[in-house]
Amino acid sequence: MSKAIRIHQAGGPEALVYEDVEVGDPGAGQARIRNKAIGLNFIDTYHRSGLYPVSLPSGIGLEAAGVVEAVGPGVDYLKPGDRVAHAGGPPGAYSEVRIIPADRLVKIPDGITDEQAAAMMLKGMTVQYLIRRTYRVQAGQTVLFHAAAGGVGLIAGQWLKALGVTTIGTVGSDEKAELAKAHGYDHTIVYTRENFTDRVKEITGGAKVPVVYDSVGKDTFMGSLDCLQPLGTLVVFGNGSGPVPAFDLGLLAQKGSLYVTRPTLMTYTASRADLVASANELFDVVKSGKVKIEINQTYALKDAQQAHRDLESRKTTGSTILLP
Repeated sequence: MSKAIRIHQAGGPEALVYEDVEVGDPGAGQARIRNKAIGLNFIDTYHRSGLYPVSLPSGIGLEAAGVVEAVGPGVDYLKPGDRVAHAGGPPGAYSEVRIIPADRLVKIPDGITDEQAAAMMLKGMTVQYLIRRTYRVQAGQTVLFHAAAGGVGLIAGQWLKALGVTTIGTVGSDEKAELAKAHGYDHTIVYTRENFTDRVKEITGGAKVPVVYDSVGKDTFMGSLDCLQPLGTLVVFGNGSGPVPAFDLGLLAQKGSLYVTRPTLMTYTASRADLVASANELFDVVKSGKVKIEINQTYALKDAQQAHRDLESRKTTGSTILLP
């Protein structure tokens, strides 16, 4: 028997149950991995609360790094002893040992620790698809990134700076503004006391921006539209404040023939080829030193309830990991 966090009914952090689970041998196309570190992500709270429904009872967590213990028939690209990481696949990363589809695993290269890999796979590959594929930013452009002091935001600030992009980041406090600036943001807006739409217009001399990356959702959606240049793109990739309510598509025409997209990492890494390419680009930029992965909070796996409370109350910054 091994330990895992499971949910038997949707709810608050108290719905996370630390319990014994039986883990068998991997079947065809599967691998059994022993986790060394587990990533904490906001999407985990959506699965727990029921915002993103999962079939219950269920494991939880989408990101971890560990060591392959066994592989099933048909798996010839991994072997026992390989260091691997994943960000996606069926929920269940909050565990000591788990079975997972082997094609969702990527090998961790030398120079990247297990803790780094667990802290960066989901967030880092999210940044990769956002700025390299959903809207491929170019040197010299100015972009707006909400939640700049979060795990995704801190990676994005560094990566965008390396690409020669001017960045505006929104944050919730002066302390988070300093953190964002230390990670590459040229301008920060403390949205609790400043109107971010007005500030974006001021910073850009009225030109506004070609793209806004928004993981906040409901509270920022309309303001984000007003930050865009004609033909601009709003990339909504999260619902930190709740899902965006229905709106009149005619607004997009009125505000300048705008584009809105709601991408997910799972779509962008659905094929193994795309998954490996995304992970490799992330590994390369981290190994180059242009992007540093900072783990600002660590919890024991059994304390996942507290980790969720702190995440949802905005007490965390950067990346957080759970240790089995």
